[in-house]
Amino acid sequence: MAEKLLSEKQLKFFEDMILKEREESLKMIKSINDMQSRGAKESAGDLSGYAFHQADQGSDTNSMENQVYMLEQEQDKVKLLNQSLKRLYEGNYGVCEICGNPIPEERLKVISYARYCISCMEKEEKKKNKNSR
Repeated sequence: MAEKLLSEKQLKFFEDMILKEREESLKMIKSINDMQSRGAKESAGDLSGYAFHQADQGSDTNSMENQVYMLEQEQDKVKLLNQSLKRLYEGNYGVCEICGNPIPEERLKVISYARYCISCMEKEEKKKNKNSR
């Protein structure tokens, strides 16, 4: 490997960053779950909680679908952040899982759960694009 791995100070910085991101995602998940619970309780109470007009029903459905999508995205992010913490504690955080080279610190600051260097990520994207045609 041409570049040095992350220093203890850098690892502590990324650990704090990942823990903060995970905490924010967990709060978002709780908030979405609370909204869904409130919505279910309100609509189960009396008929006035139901949308009678088709446009209202469509808006309600769209809102629920967006909440489910956001929930899934946050849950996926928490999984990725947990995997990053595991790599950090095992001593291989910031190392590309494909080529073994260090992932640039700038990339990790933007995507703390990055598993690949930019070069390998581009190759993976090209493979996905070819396979999806």
